[in-house]
Amino acid sequence: MRRPPRDNAASQRRVTRRGLVIGGLQVGIMGALALRMRHMQLDQADQFRLLADENRINIQLIPPTRGRIFDREGRVVAENVPSYRITMVREQAGDVDDIISRLARLVELDAGELEKARRELQELRGDTPVTVADRVTWDAISRVAANAPALPGVHPEVGLSRRYPLHEDYAHVVGYVGPVSDRDLERIDAPEQLLRLPRFQIGKIGLEARRENLLRGSAGTRRVEVNAAGRVMRELNRQEGEPGADLQITLDNELQSYVNARLAGESAAVVVLDCDSGDVLACASSPSYDPNLFVRGISVADYRALLDNPYRPLPNKAVQGIYPPGSTFKMVTALAALEAGAVTLDETVYCPGHMEISGRRFHCWKRAGHGNMNLHLSLRESCDVYYYDLAMRTGIENISAMAKRLGLGVQFDLPMTSVAQGLAPTRDWKLANRGEPWVIGDSANTAIGQGFVLASPLQLAVMTARLATSRSVTPRLIKSVNGVEQPTGHGEDLGLNENLLREIRRAMFAVSNSNRGTAYRSRIVEDAFRMAGKTGTSQVRNISSGERATGVVRNEALPREQRDHALFVDFAPFDAPKYAVAVVVEHGGGGSTAAAPIARDVTLQALYGEDPPLAAYPSVDRPRIKTQQEQLRKARPRPGRGESDRA
Repeated sequence: MRRPPRDNAASQRRVTRRGLVIGGLQVGIMGALALRMRHMQLDQADQFRLLADENRINIQLIPPTRGRIFDREGRVVAENVPSYRITMVREQAGDVDDIISRLARLVELDAGELEKARRELQELRGDTPVTVADRVTWDAISRVAANAPALPGVHPEVGLSRRYPLHEDYAHVVGYVGPVSDRDLERIDAPEQLLRLPRFQIGKIGLEARRENLLRGSAGTRRVEVNAAGRVMRELNRQEGEPGADLQITLDNELQSYVNARLAGESAAVVVLDCDSGDVLACASSPSYDPNLFVRGISVADYRALLDNPYRPLPNKAVQGIYPPGSTFKMVTALAALEAGAVTLDETVYCPGHMEISGRRFHCWKRAGHGNMNLHLSLRESCDVYYYDLAMRTGIENISAMAKRLGLGVQFDLPMTSVAQGLAPTRDWKLANRGEPWVIGDSANTAIGQGFVLASPLQLAVMTARLATSRSVTPRLIKSVNGVEQPTGHGEDLGLNENLLREIRRAMFAVSNSNRGTAYRSRIVEDAFRMAGKTGTSQVRNISSGERATGVVRNEALPREQRDHALFVDFAPFDAPKYAVAVVVEHGGGGSTAAAPIARDVTLQALYGEDPPLAAYPSVDRPRIKTQQEQLRKARPRPGRGESDRA
């Protein structure tokens, strides 16, 4: 039956409407897809390109080359040497235990190193390279490279490691580097990613630590293409970092090596200053240690041996050690009294061997006394009673002020670890720190460098340089940074009466050159190089009245830890001061017997720049000095000698 035309027309209209709706929907969907594709291909192209690159491109940090350290003559003190190591990346390795097992068949792996590596592989990010074998041989590196396809995630690398060719000589000044520890990271605000690289080394103590910002440099980066196994296929580009700055220090390798050899067997410290520039030419603390042991991680046994050594090799006695300065302080007391007008140069004080002060007897080192003493004689023969009397007249405030003026009780800004401030005590200091008022006996003790007063060998050398030059000489350790000269410590005029200073120097000259002087046996006989000095002996125990009645026990008869410290300071040549020297020998006994001979030998070595001729020594000493020089030449390392040259 045929449908009516009216029904056909209605049906056709319905079909047309549906087609239009469906077609419109299709066009809309296609348009939306086209817009989305355009957005993804054009607007988000960089983002998706980066996501794709992350699957095949790695960005790696390039550790900077650490700055080197040289002595004042440009000779190496700290350098970087090639070091071969094998690293592993966990994400690339897959089964870490299996890969380590394969690697162990090719390379001998240290158990301790391997344990540390396993821990780091678990704790660090999967894309972080972890060192599993350090300081391996070239043969080992070759075997690993040849078997690379069987060792996914394992990479043989060549890095740089710190080396100190002079070993013990600079341990206390330069310090050493070591791997970054969690404690190091905690001390740094927002540590950079470079510091989180396994085994990355930073300065731990000494100059290495105090000038870490200069020596470290900044990291570079490189983009490398890797395959599906994570193996590097090629380097796409590289951006080099900035190497660390090269530092030139003021010390002299030859003199530093000599001083360390001369101090062998002693618990002692020596500082040598240039009187013109303030340059620290030698700064030695004995005994020392080999900083190379710390670079790759010192063993428990070696570290325990250092801790248990009664001579204390770890602290830097030259700048950290503070000692009662003993009679080397008497120049401070004398100058304070003269400047205050409390005494004249010719005024005498009678020394019967003691002085009564507030019902207490203060003794002179010479039991029978020195008789009548003026300033010149009191310094030459180191009479204590004369300085007890000056203390009563001058007052502690004047003495303390003069001490600081000459560099005692002042913390110098040197890039070394724990530079001590020392102490020039005052009434307020004792009340604040001891809760007790100052008494007159405290002034008497301070006047002869005992009691509360404390000084480091560095400060004593500065004091001596200032007395020799009338200037506020300041110690300098860094001579240049990347070849740029640093300010010197020449100093300004101290504003002291030059006539009075001249008399102090004359008295110091008599200490070393008069047959009544306390250091006459350690004099320099070469006229052009004669030195002016002062002995010092500081007590470390109280001497009872009973012991004084029966006779004070000699240092040689006491246990070492109860013996006096021995001190000596000097400058030379007397007519044109070039060097100032300070020596402290812990528990050495008398300054004239233990410290003065060392100071004389060091001073001559500095003046001549090499082993001095025997004619510079008193004739009676020449046979002994000749033997000593031969022994020291054998003991001293030659600058630049390598690891293999030393046992």
